[in-house]
Amino acid sequence: MAVMPQLALAQTRISAPKNSYSPRDDVRLGQEAAREVERQLPLLNDEVVQDYIERVGQRLVAAIPAQFQHPEFHYTFKVVNVRDINAFALPGGPLYVNRGVIEVAHNEGELAGVMAHEISHIALRHGTAQATKAQKFQLPAIGGAILGAIIGGGLGQVIAQGTQTGLGIYFLKYSREYETQADVLGAQIMARAGYDPRDLANMFRTLEREGGSGGPEWLSDHPNPGNRYERIEREAQMLRVSNPIRDTAEFERIKERLRSMGRAPSMQEVQSGGRRYPQGGGPRGRVEMPSRSYRTYTGNLFRVSVPDNWRELAGGSSTIFAPDGAYGEVQGQFVFTHGVQIGIARAQAAELRRATDNFINTLIQGNSYLRQQGGYQRAYLSGREALRARLAGESYITGRTEIVEVYTTLLRGGDLFYVITVAPQSDYSGFQSAFNTVLRSIQLND
Repeated sequence: MAVMPQLALAQTRISAPKNSYSPRDDVRLGQEAAREVERQLPLLNDEVVQDYIERVGQRLVAAIPAQFQHPEFHYTFKVVNVRDINAFALPGGPLYVNRGVIEVAHNEGELAGVMAHEISHIALRHGTAQATKAQKFQLPAIGGAILGAIIGGGLGQVIAQGTQTGLGIYFLKYSREYETQADVLGAQIMARAGYDPRDLANMFRTLEREGGSGGPEWLSDHPNPGNRYERIEREAQMLRVSNPIRDTAEFERIKERLRSMGRAPSMQEVQSGGRRYPQGGGPRGRVEMPSRSYRTYTGNLFRVSVPDNWRELAGGSSTIFAPDGAYGEVQGQFVFTHGVQIGIARAQAAELRRATDNFINTLIQGNSYLRQQGGYQRAYLSGREALRARLAGESYITGRTEIVEVYTTLLRGGDLFYVITVAPQSDYSGFQSAFNTVLRSIQLND
C-alpha cells in the first residue's frame, strides 16, 4: 500500500468560486470540446508515452482533496504531438499535455506540477465559474469559443464559427484569482501525491526560460498573479513531503523515447495548411497491432490475405487495408497512417524500371515529406519479377518518421500493379510480419 505523505494542518484553505452550472454541465461541455480537439490536433500515437502520462495523471487525481472530488468527472490525459510548450484542461476531466512540456521538464516533479495545476482548474470548475461571470452567454456557445482559444489561428476560427467572438480568450485565460487558487491547490495535490510542490514553482521558471522574451503559450494563458513563486514556496513549507518523487528512471526513458521520434511539428506548422486529422482514430487514438488471424479479400484483379482486424477501404483504382484508428480525411483527401494500399496505375513506360521511376516521382510529389532511401531491390509479386523501393520522411499527420515501401510489377496489359506498405518507424517492426504475409499471399489473375 502507498503511504500518503504527512501534511501540515496549516495549509491554505481554498473555496471553489461561485458557479451557476452543475457538474454535469462541466462534463457535457468538456466532452463536446474534447471531440473537436481530437479531430483537430495530432495526438501522440505512442502507447508507452500515453500509459506513462496516464499513470502520473491518475496518481494526482487520487490526491485531489475530498471536497473537490466530483463523481461525475472522468479525468483523462493525452499527449499532443507538437513541440510548443503548452497544456490545457477542459471542464469535467479531459486534460492535454503538449509533447514540448515533457521535453523541457527537468524531472517528473516538474511535469507533475503542470498537470496538478491543470487538474486544479478542473476540480475547482474554473471554466464554468468564469462562464457564470458572463451569464448573458449561453453554455452551448461557450464550447466552440473555448476550442478557438485552445487551438488559435485558422483552425480555432473554423471551430468557433457561429459562437460569440472573443469568448474563447475570456474563458481559457484564467483570472489571476483563479491562477492563485490553481497554484495553491496544485501544490497541495502534489504533496498529497508524493511530489515536492517546489517543483511546480521550478517549472514556471523553466517555462519562462524556455519561452524566450514572449514566454510560452501556457504562461500567457495562465498569467502570473503576482509573487507566484514566493506563494508556492510558502505553501510548500506548510506541506511536509518525505523523499519526494523527482527523477525517475521511467521519466528519463520517456524523454529518450521522444528524442528517438525526431522533431515534433510546431503548432504553426499544424495550422499552416488548415489540416484536419483522420477521424475514427489515426493520430488521435491507439492503432491495434495486426491480428494473427487472416481473411481473404478477392477483387477484380487480385486476391490477398489480410489481418482480420483490418478494414478494406476501396476507392478508384486502389484498395486500402488498414486497422481502425489509422485512416481518415485530411483536407478532403483520404489518408492512412498504418496499413497496405494495393492498386493499378497507368504505366508511363513499357519497361518496369522506368514505369516505377515515374510512379515513385508521382508518389513523392503528392507526399512531399517523403524521400527515396537508396536504389531498387529485386522482389516478386505473385511469382512475377517486381521492384521494391523504400521511402521515408517525417509525416505531418503523426509527427513521426514514416516508412513507406513500394512494390511494383507490370501486368500483362501493360499497366503497373503496385503494393504500398505504410507505418511509422517506431511501429514498423510490429507490422513487418503482417506486411510480409500480405505480399506473399497476393495472387494476380490478369
